Order: sequence, then structure tokens, then C-alpha cells
Amino acid sequence: MWPSSLQVRLGLSLGLVLTILWLAAATVTAVIVRGEMDEVFDSALRETAERILPLAVTDIVGREDQGMTQRLAPIREHDEFFTYIVRDAEGRILLQSHAADPAVFPPYDGPGFGQNATHRLYSDAVLQGTISITVAEPLAHRASVAREIQMGLGLPLLVVLPLALASIILAVRFSLAPLHRFRTRLEARGVRDLSEVPAADLPTEIGPLAATLNSLLARLRDAFEAERSFAANAAHELRTPLAGAIAQAQRLRSETKDPTIDARAAEIEATLKRLTRLSERLLQLARAEGGRLRMDQSSDVRTITRVVVEDIARSTENGRLMLNLPDTPVLSDIDPDALGILCRNLVENALRHGAQNAPVEVTLTSDGQLIVANEGPAVATETLERLTGRFERADAKTDGSGLGLAIVAAIAERIETSLLLQSPRPGETSGFQASVRLPTDAPNAHVKDREH
Repeated sequence: MWPSSLQVRLGLSLGLVLTILWLAAATVTAVIVRGEMDEVFDSALRETAERILPLAVTDIVGREDQGMTQRLAPIREHDEFFTYIVRDAEGRILLQSHAADPAVFPPYDGPGFGQNATHRLYSDAVLQGTISITVAEPLAHRASVAREIQMGLGLPLLVVLPLALASIILAVRFSLAPLHRFRTRLEARGVRDLSEVPAADLPTEIGPLAATLNSLLARLRDAFEAERSFAANAAHELRTPLAGAIAQAQRLRSETKDPTIDARAAEIEATLKRLTRLSERLLQLARAEGGRLRMDQSSDVRTITRVVVEDIARSTENGRLMLNLPDTPVLSDIDPDALGILCRNLVENALRHGAQNAPVEVTLTSDGQLIVANEGPAVATETLERLTGRFERADAKTDGSGLGLAIVAAIAERIETSLLLQSPRPGETSGFQASVRLPTDAPNAHVKDREH
């Protein structure tokens, strides 16, 4: 199966093409060299015959015993690739080299080249054909030389090919590096980050794909922004008519003497107040999902936490809230408004769903962990898993919008942390605890608000 990786595909295909081209070039070179080599060896055969034949004639003519075969002895032992015999008109051998085998040499049938099963031959004659010479070269010698040439052309492939493949892989990896960086930038993004991905360094073949992706991200960003803007504007526009309707219901209650009308007006007032709280939660949700939640400077989050908790305590007047703050500043770059929304929703959720007479503990640790815990029956695990969903409540009978924890989870996700829900409380058999670790220890932090 062809690999799915583009880098592996390019490496294999280029390596395969390189190997095929190298083998083809080596084969063509070997064929050409073999042809040239045959010409060189044929020329050597002919020159050997033309040089030996005059010397052989002089030696034969000057002999006392005519018709006698003479075998030349070698000066020293060596491999004799060219062998020859000199014959008279009757075919008698007058002279031969020391390694010549007469059985290899066919009868003389005229000058020129010839070949049998084992040897390449060249024949020539002088003195009107009365003395002839035939020089033979083993075909095995030529084949051996041809194999050596082929090995010389092929063996470098074993060294060059791995180096070439390694070079191809490095070149492909270097060429695809902008694509890897583009993918890394995409992977590093949060789920809410729909801004344009830088793609200036991408190859021209990949550039249109990146442009299409950025165009899609822009359309998605516009669509989400339109959705958030609609929710925020709708919730904001509801405030004034809702406030007016509540005032009218309260006025109706103050003016009527009929208990039935008063009860209905009270029910209308309660419904309108729930609708007001829901619109406020929708505004907070739009703020959590759309706005910038991290600042360029850090501030001491103890101040914001204290202000929010004291404000809720004044509105409830039941003395259930217990605030624990560290003695040293806790610096974070979270937006103060976002922290206020986060803290308020956690505390109000604990007051609303916890045991009515039990305290609610709000703790901020020195490492930036905000913990809100309350007493009450333990919540099932499967219920915990869905509490951060929109309009989800652990108890359908409890008053509430079902958006508080969803807002907290959205803020936590935007500041690159998470909301941890636990029930029962750690070390206890009952209760509920929600915690969020705030981003802290920002370098070069500037303290805007400091506890004294």
C-alpha cells in the first residue's frame, strides 16, 4: 500500500526514480563501453598478428629444418590472453605460442576476423598465402573485463544510493518545513481561536489551501461573532422592558386590595426577575465566549475576589459565606471583569444548590487556585459530567438558569485552564466543590491593585 505521508511518498518516489535512472545510465554506459572494448580488443588482435607475422616469416625462412613445428618458450610465467599459430599452405604448424591449443584454431580460410564458441580470431597471410597466422583471444577474457566494468559502474550505487536517499529525505523535510510549521500553529490553537493562521512562508502549491482555510476561519469567526453579538444585544435590550415590567407588577401589588390579584402580580414579578437573571447570564456567556479574557498586565486577584464575595454577602444577608485569602498578593493577568463573572457564578451556584443552613467556603490559594465548596448531598458522577452544559441543573426543581457553570467553564477554557467539579468534597462523604486554577506568575507583572 502506498504510504499516506507526503514526505514518505516524495522520498520513495524520488529515490525510486533516481535508482531506475542510475541503473539505466549504468546499463547504457556498459553497452557503449562493451562496444568500444570489442573494438579495442579486435584492434589488438590485428596488430598482434601484423607484428608477429613478419618476424615469424624471417624465422621460418632461415631455418635449416623446414616443416618443423617450433613452440616459443615464455621468458617468465604469465597469463597469455593472446595465443597464435603460424601455418604453411598445407596447414602444417610452423610456429606457435607456448599456450596455444591447435584444437582451438580452425583451418585458415582467408584473412579477417572470425569467432567460434570460445575464442575471437584474426587471420592473415603473406607470401601469396603460403604462410598464414591466426591469433586467438578467449571470449571469457572479454566477458571478465566486461563484468569488471559493470561492477565498477554498479558498486558505487551501493554507496551513492543510500547517500542520495538520505539527501532526498533531508531535502524533502526541509522543503516541507513550512507546512509542518503551519500544522504546528494550527494544533497550538485553542478551540475558540479563529484568527487567521500566518501562511506567508508556505510554498505556492500549498498557499491556496491555506488561503481557503483562513477564509473559512474568517467566515466562522464572523458567524460566531454575529451569534454572540445577537445574544448580547438581545439580553441587553431586554433589561429596560423587564425592569419596567417588574416595576409595574410591584406597583400593581401595592395598589390592589384583592388577594388573588396580588398573588398573580407576585407570580408575574418572580417570573420577570427570573427572566432578568437569565438575560444577565446570557450577557455573561456572550462576554465569556467573545471578549478578550487575558490582559497585558497582571493584578492582585485577592481584591476582586473580596469585592465580589462581600457584594454577594450583602445581598443575601445570611452570613453563610466564608472567605479565605492568602497573606501575599496573587498576581494574574485574567481580565478583572471575567474573574468577577467567574467568582460570582461559582458562589451563587453554591448558595443556590448547597444546604441552606451550611456555610459556603470561598478560598483563594497563593498559587492562584479559586475553590468554592458547599455542603449538601453528593452529586452522582454522571450528573457532574453534564453540569457544565448550557441550561443543565443538578436538580430541575431548583431555581436557576442552568448557565452558571457553563459560563465558568467557558471562561476557564478561554484562559487555558479547566473547571474541576468534585462531589463529595475531597476528604468528605458529602458536599460539592468547584475549583479553577487562575493563570499566575506572569513575568514582569505590574500590580495594579495591592492589598495593604
